[in-house]
Amino acid sequence: MADTDQLLSKPLLTRRNLLIGGGAGVGLLVAWSVWPRHYAPNLTAAKGEHVFNAWLKIGEDGHIAVAVPQAEHGQGVWTTLPQIVADELGADWRTIAVEPAPLNPLYANPMAADELFAGAFDHLPKGLRDGHVTSSGLMLTAGSTSVRQFEGALRDAGAAARVLLQKAAARRWGADWRSCGTAGGFVVHGKDKLRFGELAAEAVGESVPDPIPLRGGETGRLTGQSLPRLDSPAKIDGSVNFAADVRLPDMVFAAVRAGPTPDSVLIGCDTNAANKIRGMTQVVRHDRWVAAIASNWWAANRALEAIGPRFRVPGVPVSTTTIHRALDAALAGPGVRVASTGDVGAAFKGVTVVTAEYRVEAALHAPVETRAATAAWADGTVEVWVPTLAPGLARTAVAAATGVSDGSVVIHPMPIGGGFGINLEHDAAVQAALLARDLKRPVQVMWSRAEDIQQDRVRAPAVARMTGRLDNQGRITGWLAKIATPATGRELAHRLLADDNAASAALAVGGSSDGYAMAGATPFYQIPSYAIDHHEADIGVPTGHWRSGAHSYTCFFTECFIDELAHVAKTEAMSFRIGMLGGDARLARCLTTVAALGGWEGGVPGSGQGIACHSFRGSHIAVFAEAHIDEDQSIGVDRIVAAVDCGQVINPDIVRQNIEGGLVFGMAAALGASTRYKGGWAESLGLGGLNLPRLADVPDITVELIPSEADPGGVSELAVPPVAPAIANALQSATGFRIRSLPLRVGDT
Repeated sequence: MADTDQLLSKPLLTRRNLLIGGGAGVGLLVAWSVWPRHYAPNLTAAKGEHVFNAWLKIGEDGHIAVAVPQAEHGQGVWTTLPQIVADELGADWRTIAVEPAPLNPLYANPMAADELFAGAFDHLPKGLRDGHVTSSGLMLTAGSTSVRQFEGALRDAGAAARVLLQKAAARRWGADWRSCGTAGGFVVHGKDKLRFGELAAEAVGESVPDPIPLRGGETGRLTGQSLPRLDSPAKIDGSVNFAADVRLPDMVFAAVRAGPTPDSVLIGCDTNAANKIRGMTQVVRHDRWVAAIASNWWAANRALEAIGPRFRVPGVPVSTTTIHRALDAALAGPGVRVASTGDVGAAFKGVTVVTAEYRVEAALHAPVETRAATAAWADGTVEVWVPTLAPGLARTAVAAATGVSDGSVVIHPMPIGGGFGINLEHDAAVQAALLARDLKRPVQVMWSRAEDIQQDRVRAPAVARMTGRLDNQGRITGWLAKIATPATGRELAHRLLADDNAASAALAVGGSSDGYAMAGATPFYQIPSYAIDHHEADIGVPTGHWRSGAHSYTCFFTECFIDELAHVAKTEAMSFRIGMLGGDARLARCLTTVAALGGWEGGVPGSGQGIACHSFRGSHIAVFAEAHIDEDQSIGVDRIVAAVDCGQVINPDIVRQNIEGGLVFGMAAALGASTRYKGGWAESLGLGGLNLPRLADVPDITVELIPSEADPGGVSELAVPPVAPAIANALQSATGFRIRSLPLRVGDT
């Protein structure tokens, strides 16, 4: 009774009273966002180095160390971001080095937070969201935001250092610093020149003007050049250390197995069986997982297999059938309208419409590097070496799990072998820290491939019912997309920001839609009347961020249905798209360019040609594909061509690498990268069961970068969404029947 009285005495938690200030969490968020503050750099200078600002240090030997807050997981960010600094500084590229930036609000990434948690905080003003992300030091690598978020700060940092060097040199020469320039690592004034290293100690004492003048002129600029990647030499010679390469004195190795769902409970294992494995030392049990500890990982993994852990999973075990039923039930139920224009009801009234239903299975990350982490305790402080896209969140998760303060956790971000978004999760880091604490010695946790797949936070599955109306001239006048899929944005926010009180309070009064789950669903075509509905589904499988997120399925729905409408209208598919773009010259140019490069024949029957396009994060892409079906009913992709307009390009080669990698990644997801579920467990627990393309399966790929003066757009995820619909459209023209499900399989329609 007392508990009930206490509950009734509390003010009702509503969106209105929280936003007014009645809720402590959002009130705190508001206070922190409007409180003026200044964050000081916390870079550490080695002997002979001088810290110029939060982004760079210059050594007296001439080297320039650039602090990069973004994780390097193959996308080339450890080259493109330093290239921006070097360009504005006028540096010699051979003198540029890179190091991970320390945790600091200066390196927070509000743009990535908006991409990841879209829908969770959309009801809050952007200033409040960004203020909280910054004040909490939320460093994130996600959403193709690295250049878009940090280019301005990096240019200012390079320009400020350049001015300081010019002032130091001008003082020596008795000249006006404005008459000096920089080139190739020198400050120059007529025939006089001085190396940056010679001036570093004096330059840091100079003052920076306001505003900071950016470097002028078009000659000698590094932006737009395909400079060699800074991370390549160490990867080529094998000297780079990934998380599993860390070695510490007295370290042991752990193999871990957890239950199939977050609420699983470990109920038993045969610990005696582990003693038969040479090198095995002990078994450590936790509520949801068990670890085998050994002198080497191979022995630990064998011991884990021997002990045969058993788990209790509450509720009905998840299966592919239950997932499909959950999606179908959600689609049949009420949805939430997330976008609309015009009057769709009037557009559809009394006319014949075109309908189609599409289904997309859950997609796995399946990176080359399974999740791993190493931890060591000393004097109440734990150090964790972990591949992470969110070092601050990793620190908080470790601190919360081990019962220490954030200040007692030191995170060493490691290079990442792929990842594709899964390294936002911190399970392995938490396990390593707990084991190191309990065993009182350094521990390295590395997940087996089976564990990595079983514990994956999958790209959400989805089902879409698409309805369209064509007028008598073959133009789309009505469009309705009803999409059933989990609310991944809110799920990410709840899981990753669980220890953020202000974020939790904001989530408690969040809106009814989920922007992450429906990203890309609003058509970029000029349709007079359209409506987009989200039907939230609870599938029983944790979902998470996956390269390109919801765009990977919303683009499939849109671009396949557009193709179907073009067939009904008896119009060639590329011209049909361009006619519906309403003057979007950038995307139209991508379409005409890819058609010319691919030798587009109009997608006529028997051609095996398909086309698709997409726009997001400030970039535009069109993809042309040629595909066929072999006699054994397997699908073959013969050629892929992409035309890309991503605005101004920092490093063309790295852009091409990202596009090429995205095309192959998208092709893998189009043909496989998924698993069925039975009895709560994933059925395919190895790469061999995922139907991933081998080198021999990768088609001829052509990438054309269209010159543009627009601001840089996102690149690393851009190529993934349109690949699957381009292949699906190609298969329709090759065979005459439409496959409406992903992965693409013959017989599925």
